[in-house]
Amino acid sequence: TTHFDYHSLEEDLLKLEILGHSDPTQLRLIQELSKTNVLDVPMDDKDTMSIFSKTDVLGVTNEQIMCPTGTLGIPEFGTNFTIGMVDETKPTTFAELVKIAGLSHGTDVWLGNAQDLVLGRNFVSEPVPFSEVIGCRDDIMTYLMDKGIEAGESFKIMENVRKKGKEPTPEQVTIMREHGVPEWYIESCKKIQYMFPKAHATAYVIMALRIGWFKVHRPIYYYAAYFSCRASAFDVDVLAAGKNAIRNKINEINGKIANKTAENKEIELLSELQIALEMYLRGYSFKQVDINKSEVKTFVISKDKKSLLLPFTAVSGLGEAAAVTVIEARSAYPFTSKEDVQKRTKLNKTHFEKLRMLGSLDDLPDKDTSSLIQ
Repeated sequence: TTHFDYHSLEEDLLKLEILGHSDPTQLRLIQELSKTNVLDVPMDDKDTMSIFSKTDVLGVTNEQIMCPTGTLGIPEFGTNFTIGMVDETKPTTFAELVKIAGLSHGTDVWLGNAQDLVLGRNFVSEPVPFSEVIGCRDDIMTYLMDKGIEAGESFKIMENVRKKGKEPTPEQVTIMREHGVPEWYIESCKKIQYMFPKAHATAYVIMALRIGWFKVHRPIYYYAAYFSCRASAFDVDVLAAGKNAIRNKINEINGKIANKTAENKEIELLSELQIALEMYLRGYSFKQVDINKSEVKTFVISKDKKSLLLPFTAVSGLGEAAAVTVIEARSAYPFTSKEDVQKRTKLNKTHFEKLRMLGSLDDLPDKDTSSLIQ
């Protein structure tokens, strides 16, 4: 529909918006790896809820992981923006997490609006409790109905607030004032450009809490699924080198960001390094790529459940197609030498040399040896 006005087509064509979502994919992998049913994860686990305000349950400090919360890598709550929101609001309930999810997906809902209310600045004389600010579009309708405004009118006001370019009409503002709606609430409604539906926010929070439960109680499965499903940038040399190397790389990238010299790849790598550092600090580690054991893009959990084996695609420039040829070749029969790897796979010279330098081929002799039996 990019070349046509959608509204000229909508009466004649059925349009399906099918969106990919990595959270269910990550949960599915966690389920397969841990052999547990993710639907059985409790929604009221105190330890899981605690990571939204502190890191104690993870056995690390904020200073060690360079993050004010324990939500690194938790979907919807792991970006710099949402970590800042979580740090400022210190949520302790499911409802507050839903509100944060709604605020983070809205437009002109948090910044310059609810944030100012909570902090008591700009258009309010004293802080408004976080529980009272508008988080999702549904909150407006139910709040106004509680104030005694008729349901149909409450719905119309909500619809005007949530839609871009609209706000409550003068008549609706009058009705709100007549029913005791505070001025800060009315002003907040006027600022909003778009609001998230509560059902959508709730679905996100349910998945986030399930993934968070594994981060707290079954860490190795969480980290294996995170790096397999969500990570997009890797530095295999640094990851396998340990926490000091990772910390040094984080500081290097942060320095470049401060000087505005960081490349996009380095910025992408930063969040993965932070989670890797957290993983090391909790007693887990990475093992370098192994030609005989690594998978295409899945991080393999060691038998002692203390380390993750890096996959082939973690190597810069080594794509899935080339990695698949390695898996297929060794499945047919084991590699007998480095020379055999070159013959039976589609690894190019650059890939092969990188794997050799990483030590991924150390268990293999350079060439095949043969003996003539007389």
